Amino acid sequence: MKLFSYILVYRRFLLVVFTLLILLPLPLILRTKEAECAYVLFVVATFWLTEALPLSVTALLPGLIFPLFGIMPSKNVASAYFKDFHLLLIGVICLATSIEKWNLHKRIALRMVMMVGVNPAWLTLGFMSSTAFLSMWLSNTSTTAMVMPIAEAVAQQIISAEAEVEATQMTYFTGESNHGLEIDESDNGHEANESKEKTKTVPRYKNDAGKLSSKLEMEKNSGTGSKYRTKKDHMMCKLICLSIAYSSTIGGLTTITGTSTNLIFAEHFNMHYPNCRCINFGSWFMFSFPVAIIILLVSWIWLQWLFLGFNFKEMFKCGKAKTVKQKACGEVIKHEYQKLGPIRYPGFASDSTVALVVGLLFFLIPAKILTKTTSSGEIVAFDFSPLITWKEFQSFMPWDIAILVGGGFALADGCEASGLSKWMANKLSPLGSLPGWLIILVSSLLVTSLTEVASNPATITLLLPILSPLAEGIHMNPLYILIPSTLCTSFAFLLPVSNPPNAIVFSYGHLQVIDMVKAGLGVNIVGVAVVMLGMFTWIVPMFDLHTYPSWAPSIGNGTMP
Repeated sequence: MKLFSYILVYRRFLLVVFTLLILLPLPLILRTKEAECAYVLFVVATFWLTEALPLSVTALLPGLIFPLFGIMPSKNVASAYFKDFHLLLIGVICLATSIEKWNLHKRIALRMVMMVGVNPAWLTLGFMSSTAFLSMWLSNTSTTAMVMPIAEAVAQQIISAEAEVEATQMTYFTGESNHGLEIDESDNGHEANESKEKTKTVPRYKNDAGKLSSKLEMEKNSGTGSKYRTKKDHMMCKLICLSIAYSSTIGGLTTITGTSTNLIFAEHFNMHYPNCRCINFGSWFMFSFPVAIIILLVSWIWLQWLFLGFNFKEMFKCGKAKTVKQKACGEVIKHEYQKLGPIRYPGFASDSTVALVVGLLFFLIPAKILTKTTSSGEIVAFDFSPLITWKEFQSFMPWDIAILVGGGFALADGCEASGLSKWMANKLSPLGSLPGWLIILVSSLLVTSLTEVASNPATITLLLPILSPLAEGIHMNPLYILIPSTLCTSFAFLLPVSNPPNAIVFSYGHLQVIDMVKAGLGVNIVGVAVVMLGMFTWIVPMFDLHTYPSWAPSIGNGTMP
């Protein structure tokens, strides 16, 4: 028993040691460059999947082992750790830092919610739309962390407003007065007679008042405790949490800078196929934006139906007067927006060299003047504060992702230099006899399953050096496999540990793992289906996917399925 406890304590250390030793016969027995590179690939893959070492530390292993095996000179390996991708990442992080510092994210989210209203269905769509839009330019994690507190406040306001309405109903039948509601309404600037007029409308709730005790009893028996008044309140909180987590991931699909997996793919593709020059910010947006929009809308319908039901008649009813809780929640959202004050200028947007220029400007452009009081009591200006400072930038810069991506590039270079990529392509060429759609579906499902238990950047970094030779080996346009695989890498919806946005919303305590599994499974299916639809409709003519391109090496002997 004591031995088992020691094994449990040192499990990561033991995993590292045994992985290195168990796989060591591969390069020692075969003694080829391909085998040596395969050893490094298997070791890195194992460490990334198990996280026995931090992801960024594992990414440094190619820089250590490739020169020792003689696969690549140290100088060449080191150059893979800083590419054009890293300059683009710096520019994007500067933009994200400035957006958060000046509360532009809150302004966009609140304005969107003000436009759609506080009906649960439309409110959810408003949050999903604003979250997805923000996630196009910010990291999915930052977006979720920014929007979730706002959504939580709105959800709690809806619950408390409904509770107050039902308390008023009970007061009406007991003959007691409820000054709380009158005070709450008069605080919004209304006259006393308006409060009285609203109080007179309370009898219209007469038919629902008798259900209050039964509702409370039902909630108590359902096991949700005293945190929620009714099961509907609990379901609404679940709906809002999951809609924000999923929409932040969906929004990241639309731009190259939206998520690290897109950036990793773009850099890998442009480096591996330099003569293509077909993947850029504009082309990516053109094919991914319709994919994201369809997934977002279908996911909204799926989540709404799963947790609250989908009543089309109620949703599209025009001219219906707002309830007390809708007015109260609207006032809260309006008040939060007004607290931000008038919008201030300037503002910018980004792309690689452009992103870096814009990022540098954020350190230069004055945001506000700094003043001090002299000994005579006079207030004078002595300096200005830029849009962002270096300290603020450092707190946002994901150096671990930068190193992780560099390790992936080094791994890809090693596979190419050792001949492992060519060897894999030749071995995979018999797959060319399978239908193209089946190959794409299998690779998409494989990636979607793997990314649920491994980090998204590690998954795409690991698979790109494998999928590219696969496409070349079966004589298929590499984009046919790489585009859906890259998009599906973001479909980590099933578990709280699948990605940071899931973990953030799970930490609010409204969800159980089974809720995320049920909802995420549906969104995963929707995502893969929409990606497949896009690959065989509007994406095909954009890149001429049915033709094996001249910019890709001819390795396999198969024909295009």
